[in-house]
Amino acid sequence: TGVYWKPVFNVLGDDFVILLVNARHVKNVPGHKTDKKDSRWLVKLLLSGLLKGSFIPERPFRELRDLTRYRKKLVQQVTADKNRFLKILEDANIKLSMVLSNVFGVSGSKMVNHILSVESYRPEELMQYVHGKVKASREDIQEALTGYITDHHKFMLRTILGNMAKTESTIAEIDQKLDAVLEPYNLERELLETVPGVGREVAIGIIAEIGTDMSRFPDQKHLASWAGMSPGSNESAGKNKSGRTTHGNKNLRSALTEAGWAAAKTKNTYFSSKYKSLVGRRGKKKAIVALGHKILIAAYFIIKNKVEYKELGEDYLNNFRKDKLIAYYKKQIERLDPNLEFDKEVAA
Repeated sequence: TGVYWKPVFNVLGDDFVILLVNARHVKNVPGHKTDKKDSRWLVKLLLSGLLKGSFIPERPFRELRDLTRYRKKLVQQVTADKNRFLKILEDANIKLSMVLSNVFGVSGSKMVNHILSVESYRPEELMQYVHGKVKASREDIQEALTGYITDHHKFMLRTILGNMAKTESTIAEIDQKLDAVLEPYNLERELLETVPGVGREVAIGIIAEIGTDMSRFPDQKHLASWAGMSPGSNESAGKNKSGRTTHGNKNLRSALTEAGWAAAKTKNTYFSSKYKSLVGRRGKKKAIVALGHKILIAAYFIIKNKVEYKELGEDYLNNFRKDKLIAYYKKQIERLDPNLEFDKEVAA
């Protein structure tokens, strides 16, 4: 989670019990930092019962974490190679990204392979690879293909394509391993995929990070705090002030944020309605974190009770605050036209 962990040894008779605690939770007073003082401080906390063991998933989930996290790194590497590939093409004045939505699609791949397979090319020769569904005009495509490609450009493009092929092959192997490892947890994965915005990869990531035993967390609020999806507690003199989200599991947070963006774009769902109600006054990023928080709460009960997600609907928030909305709009109309008369039955 991006923080250091400290093992604490608890002596019970002749046995040692290792308690793994978060160093952020046992930090001593600033200015009093030595190894001996740290040891004495940990002993005081342990004898006072103030040390809480950190969540350590079982071995199958730790292995699943390794697979999902490494797969994510490989996907990011492929994305970086694609961006570098496009940069080399533009350096050769070939602007395929301006006329094709996906340069690595069928049409784009055939054009690039033709360019790399001949000594020199003519843009007219590449028109035969343009798919009929490409929206750009043939004149624009031909102009985008007019460039000057050197041997250095070809070498770099071949090298990047080869590296991408190797990485994608490794990703395919990891996917096969994931299918085998996930077989006992297919029920939880399928149930999580019923949540709007949660696809297969996000569902696998959630299972890998929190496991399937929800008894490890006292309730859904503890899970949200552990994941770093809940706001911090900042209260002083009886006043609650704005607090940043807590430190937590950055991999789970990333997956939930991704799911939040997808859920915000769904139609006729509670999540899309919630996003619209938050984005105007809180901003996009905070609204997405709030959606991720709600997705995690839903995942907690889905995994715990083995039930599908129940869609509340787009009008849930409006019905929930119907009286407030009517009063608000009535006040706005009265401000615009004080002499306008209302139908009491309609406005009530």
